[in-house]
This record gives sequence, structure tokens and C-alpha cells, in this order.
Amino acid sequence: MNTKLNNISLSIPKRTKLMEFINSIELFRRNENADASHSLMAPFKVMVQKEISDHIRNWRFIILFAIISLACLGTLFSTLSDSAKILATSNSGNTFFFLNLFTKSNGTLPSFFVFVGFLGPLFGIGLGFDAISSEQNRGTLSRVMAQPIPRDYIINSKFLAGIIVISVMLFALSFLVLGAGLVALGTPPTAEEFMRIVIYTILSIIYVSFWLNLSILFSVRFRQPATSALLGLAVWLFFTIFYPLIVNIIVKGFEPGKYAMPSKIFIYQKLKFYLVQIMPNELFDQITSALLVPSVRSLGPLTMEQMQGAIPSTLSIGQSILLVWPQATGLLSLTLLCFLFSYVIFMKREIRSRG
Repeated sequence: MNTKLNNISLSIPKRTKLMEFINSIELFRRNENADASHSLMAPFKVMVQKEISDHIRNWRFIILFAIISLACLGTLFSTLSDSAKILATSNSGNTFFFLNLFTKSNGTLPSFFVFVGFLGPLFGIGLGFDAISSEQNRGTLSRVMAQPIPRDYIINSKFLAGIIVISVMLFALSFLVLGAGLVALGTPPTAEEFMRIVIYTILSIIYVSFWLNLSILFSVRFRQPATSALLGLAVWLFFTIFYPLIVNIIVKGFEPGKYAMPSKIFIYQKLKFYLVQIMPNELFDQITSALLVPSVRSLGPLTMEQMQGAIPSTLSIGQSILLVWPQATGLLSLTLLCFLFSYVIFMKREIRSRG
């Protein structure tokens, strides 16, 4: 009996070797899991690269990118033509030269941020209106679904590829404006100016991504790309032209008289302010005005008590971010909501080709 116990018992060196063997097995399993997760994510990376390549080679993307680039370059050159006046005002007041390149214009063309706010939705709609419907009509979607990949890789890759393309375009245009201002002025922008421009560009990406997700939602819901494109343009026209007219008609009935009390006038302006908060373009305009114009201290109406004792000065970048935080979160929420609807509808939809 003692011999058996001695054979079973392990010496300290043998125990050490056994622990090393167990650790090597655990390390091997971890490496296998890492390789499995890497092999699982490899198809997703390939799909994202394929979508980016399709966007870049598409004539629709080339035309839209050329239109936006030419419009922004045109307003940049028109602004730099009056750079002497801008330099004079920037040296005499509390204005920012590099921020003026995004907000100012000599009157011949709108400013840079106006073109981005107007043409950015068209770019997002153009990227996503046929993301799902065109592949389903061609029968390629069912072939992709026959492969051993998760179903959500398809819509996630289209969403991520669109955001990457939008980000590259907007950052390229913003840095081009910075480079032109650097050449004209001869000195680099301040840290605050640079951070304001970067944050503005990130929020511009979120704004254009909202229209991208909205067009993808219509592409998932409807089979015909023309239908999703028309619906995306209809929503854009509604918020750009028709909804402000509807708001003016609504608030016209609540307009106070000429000699009304200040409290009634404040309530009227507050009602008008809240009614336009559901417009994505209005949210983006408010974000732009607060970030690129540091002298803006409020986005809504103020009472006389709130204005009393206020000292005219520029806000710091932290205060400007706090000022636009509700608008930024609202715009981000709209973007994520559109993507959530697209994701749920696509995951529950039956994918079959017409044939």
C-alpha cells in the first residue's frame, strides 16, 4: 500500500513540470481562441474593404465628391481673396482667422459650413440609398448569405464603410481649409482653433451619417433603389423647405401683439425654438454656430434677467461644447436610431432574389 502511495505521490520537480504542462495547454487554447476570433473577423474586414472600394469606384460617389469639393474650394478661394480684411479684423478684435475661413464669405458664395450642411445630406443619401436593395435585386445578397458568415456582417460593413468614406472626405476638406489658411497667414492655428475645427468635423460626420443611415433604412425597407432614393430626398426637402414653413404657420397663431408683455414674447420665442429642434439641419446649424463662432453665448431665447450683467466675450472650447451638448446628443441619437431600425428590419427580413 505504501508503495502505491509513493508511486502516486509527486515530487516537487514533477509537480513543477505538471504545472508547466497545464499552463502550456491553457496558453495553446487561448491562442486557438484568438486565432478563431481573428478568422471570424477576417470576413468582416474583407467586406468593409470591398464596400469602400465599391464606393470609391462608383461614378455617383465621384460626381458628388467633385461637387462638394468644388463648392468648398470655391468659397475658400473667395474668402481668401479678402484675406487682408479678415487679417485686419482678426488682429483688431476677438475673431479667429482660421475659424473665419469656415464661417465667413465675401458674398459671392455661401460659406464653407453652409455648403457642408446643404450638400452633406445629398452625399449621405447617395452612398446608402441602394446599399441593400440593389444587391437583393441582382441576387448577390442571397449568395453572400449562403456563406458561413454572420448575417449582421452585411449591414454593419455597409454602415462602417460609409462612415469611413464620409470621414475621409470631411477631414480632407477641413485640413485643406487649414492648409490654405496656413499658407495665407504664415502661422499655424492655435490649439483652441484646431480643436474646434476637429470637433466640428466629427459632428459633421455624425450629421452626414444620419442621412446615410436613413437612406440605408429605406434601402432595407423597400426593394427598389429609386423608391429609397426618392424617399431620402423627400425627407431632406421636407426638413429643409417645408417644415420651416409649417412651423411659421403654427407659431403665427401664437404671435404676441406689438405691445405684449416680455414674458409672452419669451414664451413665443421659446415655442418657436423647441419646434425646430427636431430638424437635423437645424441641430447641425446650431452646433456649427456655437463651435465655429466662439462669441455665441446662447442658442435659445434669453430673458432680460439672464442678459443683465453679461459681459460680451468669447467662450472657451469647453463652454461651447457644453452649450451644444443637447444638440450633439440629439443628432447622435437620431443617427443611432436610424441604424437600429435598419439593423432590426434587416435581421428579420427574408432575403430572396427575384428569380
